Amino acid sequence: MQNKSARPTKADVARLANVSSATVSYVLNNVKGQTISAQTRAAVHAAARELGYRPNLAARNLARGGSGVVLYVVPRFSLGELLLEVGSRLTTELGRHGIVLSLQFETDDGRNVVDAVGDLNPIAVTSVFPLGGAAAEAVVAAGVPQIHLGSAQLHAMGALHLSVGEMRVAHLMERGHRRLAFAYAEAPALRPLGDYWLAGLQVAAAELPEILTAAVAADGSDAAAVVSAWARDGVTAVCAQSDEVAMVVLHGIREAGLRCPQDLAVMGVDAIPLGAVAGPPLTSVGFDAKTIVEVSVAAMMSELGYPSGHEPSSADVAHLIQRSST
Repeated sequence: MQNKSARPTKADVARLANVSSATVSYVLNNVKGQTISAQTRAAVHAAARELGYRPNLAARNLARGGSGVVLYVVPRFSLGELLLEVGSRLTTELGRHGIVLSLQFETDDGRNVVDAVGDLNPIAVTSVFPLGGAAAEAVVAAGVPQIHLGSAQLHAMGALHLSVGEMRVAHLMERGHRRLAFAYAEAPALRPLGDYWLAGLQVAAAELPEILTAAVAADGSDAAAVVSAWARDGVTAVCAQSDEVAMVVLHGIREAGLRCPQDLAVMGVDAIPLGAVAGPPLTSVGFDAKTIVEVSVAAMMSELGYPSGHEPSSADVAHLIQRSST
C-alpha cells in the first residue's frame, strides 16, 4: 500500500497508467523521437495529475547535462536585509543537495544575467521580484524556470501584491481618499517592480476612479511638476513603488508649496528605516523578513524537486506602519 505522505514517484505514475517508467519519462519530459500514442500520453498525464506527481526539476536538468547551478539575481534597489537573508538561506539549502547558488547583481543592461544564463546553464533563476528587459528575455528564451514572489511556483506566499494593494487602498479609503495616483521610479530597470505593486493597487481600487501614474526622477528635479499635476486632477493620495520614491514625492510636495497629508497623502512600501525621519514621517508597508525567507526557501526547494517536510504559513507577512504622511 502506497504511503500517502510520501512524494509520488515516476514508478507510481507508471503503475497507475499501466505503462513503463521509461514511457512516463518520455511523455513528461516531451522527449523527441519516441513513438507514443496520443491515448498513452493522455493516460500518463492523467495519472500524474491524479497522484499530484511533479518531476524532480533538479534531477531532470542535471540528467540533461545541466550545471547544477541556480542563479540568484539581486536587484539594484534596497530591501533592507531581506535579499541577503534569502540568499544566505538558499545557499545553505541548495548546497545540501549539491546545487550551487550563483549571485548575480543586476546591471543597467542585464548583460551579466544574460551571460550567466548562457555560460552557466542554470537549472533555475530566482529573484525576489520579476526580472525585466534583456535578463528576463534570456531566461524565457532558455526555457529556465524563474522563481520570484510573483510567480506561480511560490503559491505558499500568496499574491503578495494583492494583499499589499488591499492594505494600502483600505487605509487610504478609511481617510476619505478616492482619487489615487501611483509614483514610479524613473529608472526603466525598476519598472517591473512598479508594475507589480501597481497591479495589486488596481485590483483593490477597482471601484474607484482610474489610478493616475507618473514616474519621478531620483534627484527630484521633476517631482514638484508631477505632484502639482496630480493635485490639479483631484488626486488626494499617492502610493509610491518604494519608500525611496515616496520620499521624492514628499520633496515634490514641499517644492510645490503643498502640504502632506492635507493636500496630498503619501504611502510607501518597504518600510526602510529612513522613512521614520522623513518630513513628515512616512506611512509604509513593512514585511516580516523571517516569514518571507521561510516560505520562499521551502517553495523554491519544492520547485527544484526537494520538498520540505512542512509548508510554512505566510499569514501576516505584511503589516501597515502608520505615520503622519497619511
